[in-house]
Amino acid sequence: MIGPYCVIEGPVQLGDRCHLKSHVVVSGLTAVGSDNVFYSFAAVGEQTQDLKYTGEPTHLEIGSHNVFRENVTIHRSTARDGKTVLGSHGNYLAYSHVAHDCVVGDHVIFSNNGTLAGHVVVEDHVVIGGLTAVHQFCRIGQHAITGGCSKIVQDVPPFMIADGNPAEVRGINKIGLERRGFEDTNIRALREAYKLLYREKLNVQQALEAMDERFADDPLVQQLKSFVESSDRGIIR
Repeated sequence: MIGPYCVIEGPVQLGDRCHLKSHVVVSGLTAVGSDNVFYSFAAVGEQTQDLKYTGEPTHLEIGSHNVFRENVTIHRSTARDGKTVLGSHGNYLAYSHVAHDCVVGDHVIFSNNGTLAGHVVVEDHVVIGGLTAVHQFCRIGQHAITGGCSKIVQDVPPFMIADGNPAEVRGINKIGLERRGFEDTNIRALREAYKLLYREKLNVQQALEAMDERFADDPLVQQLKSFVESSDRGIIR
């Protein structure tokens, strides 16, 4: 359903059963899956705000079963060979913003005014707190949550709570993990891994080695370890 005063401009592809309520703009090389809902004044697929943009056709892909509330903005990539990608089953609250070349996973929640700069990666089941701002090229690992008004300038490891300006890791996302059905044994292992990384007097490499020694068979701790090892910007401490 396409409501009043909506504008669809350019080679847009809209999937089945999408609902554009009113005053929604969808433009450019934007491909949208099925069963998405766009509330009033959402602007989807507009050109990047990156000053390096030279006018070439660029891309945005959106999955299915997402909700985009009022005044959400999502921008296409900067370069022809890039792509902004959003997954499925996301809930993007009012005024949240996804910039050029971001990759966002499934089952995410962006609270009001949650803002991503360019080239940010947000993994599955992440919660972005209200008024959180994420610096370009940062990553937020799966099942992590950021507190309201947080300033994220380095990677947030998976399963963690990051809060503050600048943000610090405060602990594991225990309530979120319990709600999603994780086993108590895995949650306890993550808590111990968190202590190694953030509470013991160990550098990052020593903490990772201790994780490998103590939790070699725990899949969640190994995911945490792999994320930290692959971080280019370094992790929030």
